[in-house]
Amino acid sequence: MKKLDLYIIGKFLTTFFFLVVVLMSIAIIFDISERIDDFIKTTPPLKAIVFEYYLNFVIFYGNLFSSLLIFITVIFFTAKMASNTEIVAILSSGVSYNRMMLPYLIASSILASLSLYANHWLVPDANKRRLDFENTYVRNPYMNTERDIHIQTNPGEFIYFESYNVSGNKGYKFSLEKWEGTELKHKIMANSCQWDSSTHLWHLEGYNIRIFDEMKETIREGKKLDTIINLNPKDFEKRLTNTEMMNYSELNKFIDTETKAGSEFIPFYEIEKHQRSSYPFAAFVLTLIGVSVASRKVRGGIGLHIAFGLLICVTYILAMKVTTVYATNAGLNPFIAVWIPNALFGLFSIYLYRKAPK
Repeated sequence: MKKLDLYIIGKFLTTFFFLVVVLMSIAIIFDISERIDDFIKTTPPLKAIVFEYYLNFVIFYGNLFSSLLIFITVIFFTAKMASNTEIVAILSSGVSYNRMMLPYLIASSILASLSLYANHWLVPDANKRRLDFENTYVRNPYMNTERDIHIQTNPGEFIYFESYNVSGNKGYKFSLEKWEGTELKHKIMANSCQWDSSTHLWHLEGYNIRIFDEMKETIREGKKLDTIINLNPKDFEKRLTNTEMMNYSELNKFIDTETKAGSEFIPFYEIEKHQRSSYPFAAFVLTLIGVSVASRKVRGGIGLHIAFGLLICVTYILAMKVTTVYATNAGLNPFIAVWIPNALFGLFSIYLYRKAPK
């Protein structure tokens, strides 16, 4: 490496970490002002607040906004270099524009690699500690607000609840269907279905059992029935945020299990999985855009560059939200949905790079 490379890499990394410290300090101050009443009410230990909550808070949100901070970093220090005529001096000394990009790509590679590792391994572990703290000292007990719950417990076995009360481990308007191919063989319906922790059985009230044997149908009714169902009350305590606490291997296993169970939230889980790789890759795209835009010296100075940079960031975030909505509601493949913004902005970055003054 030459002195120029070390100079740009040093500028890049020091500016990035400085912005992380500033942003996280502001975020912590706002969070403390919001959580102070909960802390006073539940009196968590100071050690838990600092090391279990805020340390992992910084890891999670610092990594979440890393791509945005990388972009602002590149815009900020490159625009300052251009304003001080450093870019002109570098290019006038015989260094090509492509060669000047090398230290930018090295620095963004370092940060993207750290983010990639953090997304798949470090952040899930940090989220476990942070969310455990929130569940213990901040959040109310989990309440399931879903309705019309469908679960596949075994191949050909489907369970339905109109609603389910987690605190009482009781579901309402219950039905269980057993199919062999396209034929319905067995169906149980009940007004309510409650878990009995002492016997590990499900207690049905107001039940109706229908058994189908070719053209023959047998019906049995009763007030109470205890039965074994391949279902555990803990299955209803799953939050979508649970995926934030799973590392790469755990998330893949979880998606396989939920796919077999016929979960309706598979697109959300797939999006979470693919975003962990797409967000770090955005560092390269945003770095290329940032250098292409900020290396030009303009009369508006740094402020104009930053304003344009924020506009690009807002557009990028909007594109990501639009494509993920299509994935969850319109059936778009989650992998394609997550990578479309990177592909579009990648083409845009190449266009800006070709048009940048060299």
